[in-house]
Amino acid sequence: MRMFFFVFAVLFFLAPARSAFFDEKCYHLKGRCVKSCQKNEELVALCGKSLKCCLTLQPCGKSKD
Repeated sequence: MRMFFFVFAVLFFLAPARSAFFDEKCYHLKGRCVKSCQKNEELVALCGKSLKCCLTLQPCGKSKD
């Protein structure tokens, strides 16, 4: 029974740390955590709390010379 409480406590305290890890990864990619991406954004990673990391699409580098 002690082992059950120990495992429960470890999982309970690690859950926020795990979601913060995903959020930090998203911000490092210069994305933002939202419920759904807009038309001009692409899904690049996942965030905590079932959010998606969306990054604005960059236009291709065509020059008008």
